[in-house]
Order: sequence, then structure tokens, then C-alpha cells
Amino acid sequence: MAHAAPTAPGRHLQATGTEHVSKGPLTRALLLGLVYGVWAAFMKRQTGPVDAGNVFYGILCGAVFAAIMYALSQVGPRLRQELHAAAYGAFGGIAVGYLYSLADHSILRSCWVGLMVGIAIGLGAFYRYHMREP
Repeated sequence: MAHAAPTAPGRHLQATGTEHVSKGPLTRALLLGLVYGVWAAFMKRQTGPVDAGNVFYGILCGAVFAAIMYALSQVGPRLRQELHAAAYGAFGGIAVGYLYSLADHSILRSCWVGLMVGIAIGLGAFYRYHMREP
């Protein structure tokens, strides 16, 4: 009766034997890129009127953020745990440090904030990947 054993939901294989392709990482990257782009455009605007330059700046920042996020989600699982966590930490630290610099803070303070956020994200990612080790 082993052939009648239930399987976990969402883990079914198609009739051809190929795995189901998920669009989760792409959707997540696009949504986070949208949020990052809007945030960058808002910070660049600095209480002035919204113009085409701010809109294009936000679109550019969001597209770059989403592209890097999607690339990390595709390449990251092939890396060792330490490198995978360090990549996400560096990406998060650079992204937050850049947004912080748009608020007219000094470059040293922006680097400090980016470094602290990057370390926190890297440690959190390492803990997550280490606890889910196969």
C-alpha cells in the first residue's frame, strides 16, 4: 500500500516528470523593486514637486533593485551558506545605505548605517540557511 501514500501539498510532479516552475521569486523581486523605486523617488524628490526626472529615477532604481534581487534568488541557492548569506547581507546593506544617503546625510553615516544593516541581514540570512540545512 506504499503506492497509495499521500504526498505533501504542492509537491506533485507533472505527468511528464518535470517539476512545477514557481514564479514566486520573480514576483517577490518585482514587488520589492516597486517599493524600493517608490521610496528612492520619494527621497530624491525632497518635498519638491513631482516631475518626470523623479519618476524615471524611481523606475530605474526599482528595476536595478529587482534585477539584482532576482539574480540573487537564482544564483544564491547554488552558493555555500556563508557566501549566500554574505551576498544578501552586502546587497541589503548597499541598498539601505544608498537610500539613507539620499536623505542628505554624510557619506560616513550612510556607510555606517549600510554596514550595520548589512551585518544584520547577513547574520539573519546565515541563521536561516544554517537552520534549513539539508
